[in-house]
Amino acid sequence: MPRPILRLDDRYDDGEFEGGDLGTASSVLSSSIFSSSSNASSSSSPRTPKKGFALPALRKHVSRRKSSLDQLQIPSPSSPDLTNTKIAKLGRPQLTRSATLPKVPHLQNRSDKLRAELEALEVDSALLEKIRRWILGIAIVNFDIDEGPMVDGVFPPLVLFPKESENIAFSSFPDSLQFDQGFQIHSFRIRGEKIAVSSEKRPANIDEFMYGFSYFTQKRDSTLKRGYEQRSVVILTSHPYPAFFSIILSIFGPMFQEHGTPMLEAACHNIAMWPDPTPGTVLEIGFLGTVLQVEIPHSGNDAQQIRATVFKKNDFDPKLHILASAPPFNPPPILLFEASLSHLWSIWECVVLCEPILLFGTSPAQTSQAAWWFRDILRPIPLAGDIRPYFTIHDTDHTLLINKLPPKPGLILGVTNPYFDRSCSHWPHLLSLGRYIPPNTATKTSLTTATPGPPPGWTTKLHKRYISKDRALLKQLEDACRGSEQQKIEAYLHTLIPTPTEIAQIERKMGKGDTSPKSSLRLKPFHSANFFLSLKSHGSTLPFRSSSKRLEFYERWLKTPAFGLWLAEQETIVQDVLHDNINKDNQGRNTPQSGFKS
Repeated sequence: MPRPILRLDDRYDDGEFEGGDLGTASSVLSSSIFSSSSNASSSSSPRTPKKGFALPALRKHVSRRKSSLDQLQIPSPSSPDLTNTKIAKLGRPQLTRSATLPKVPHLQNRSDKLRAELEALEVDSALLEKIRRWILGIAIVNFDIDEGPMVDGVFPPLVLFPKESENIAFSSFPDSLQFDQGFQIHSFRIRGEKIAVSSEKRPANIDEFMYGFSYFTQKRDSTLKRGYEQRSVVILTSHPYPAFFSIILSIFGPMFQEHGTPMLEAACHNIAMWPDPTPGTVLEIGFLGTVLQVEIPHSGNDAQQIRATVFKKNDFDPKLHILASAPPFNPPPILLFEASLSHLWSIWECVVLCEPILLFGTSPAQTSQAAWWFRDILRPIPLAGDIRPYFTIHDTDHTLLINKLPPKPGLILGVTNPYFDRSCSHWPHLLSLGRYIPPNTATKTSLTTATPGPPPGWTTKLHKRYISKDRALLKQLEDACRGSEQQKIEAYLHTLIPTPTEIAQIERKMGKGDTSPKSSLRLKPFHSANFFLSLKSHGSTLPFRSSSKRLEFYERWLKTPAFGLWLAEQETIVQDVLHDNINKDNQGRNTPQSGFKS
């Protein structure tokens, strides 16, 4: 029997692995991935870092040789390349090379060498603890002609269960042809195994999910069977900081491709020297010769905006001044929605009302950036549903999320495979990313190079818009798509305004009661009847199309799971403030008074 080019079947028996048994898990050495097209602008010119960011000395007992990290490439990372396939002549049946010849020794030696180099790297427990404040590890994923994408190793050493390793491997590669040669950065979110006991080789998950940030590269290599080397470097972390880790990958990815494992060790030593990612702080960190300013959000629901940041707006450079939880600013997010600008008000309503949305793009870089934008416009409302910046047919949650049942509330799914356009045809909302080209202006070239899948634009089966469009803002957004980088950033910020403004108004209508130390540690009870009376008397900051539309919108929103989470969060915030006030009051009473007698 010939061996398949890709193994799409389940290679592991779930019964063999228990969620809390780390001994049965496969230990892999981690590394970082990110993706960005070959034509994308290079990272900003480095500045001289502060003292303490020098590369670590190489250990004498570990021999270093320059790692040939530019060889594992194929035109299509997770499916056979059909464009260059030669049709066999009729007559005698032919066998494929993969079925008649052993694996290419050249490829095996390359992967074996990388694994040996990763295994030779050492990290002590103190250094590992510092690294794990920021990342779980950096994974190296290569394409195997017989097996498909495979995790070759992770550094620092990280226990990965077989299903996790397979999920990371496929999620780190685009599932369609992106370019002949180049690189691309994208991100994904996968479900992690539940760990009963935390250890050095596998910390407990902050939530149920693991975040991956992938730097995917492809270039020609005539020594390989399919003529291309494909590799991904993936940062695995528990922190959903897309803007931050995207910049880190844009710096680290090219250096790793050129210098190999010594650069991996240097990067991890730099990460160990960073300060703690304390919520609400602004940090200056050094990384491989570049100094970055990073603003850490107060919480996962904190809306990070340039106008609220400590950075001066005129001096803001998204490559050096990073709002950690924001979506990547390169390319400007507003360009992804150029075909749907007139529908942004409907899209915002669907996100806030926890409607499931299918995001279709031509690349994982597109879908992941758009998904993080969706998360950003929802803040400060908590994420009540599931968000998958890039989702493949190989994901372990595929049958859970993709079936004939109605999609789960609040699910945001980023996909690039046209298969999902068919299998998710019953979904109520579809946003296809990109620029709309009118039929009368489409050229022969654009028609012949059109990608499969739905055309760019917004499609909804059920939603009727509640809010009136802001025509002046729409014109500003349209002009920004053809304007400067600064105009694009400012236009993006305008899309974030509605949610924080409306939440602030709701907080005023609710009233948070007395927060003095003598008051009870309770949030003023929320009564929907009182809320609607206040809404009728004082109106809303949002320009609803009619009073009936306004009433219908808020009636729906108060029933969403996101509102319940938000209300519970307000209770926690108020209790924390009151406890702090009581502690300060008690400390003031217990502090002895001192004075001077004249």
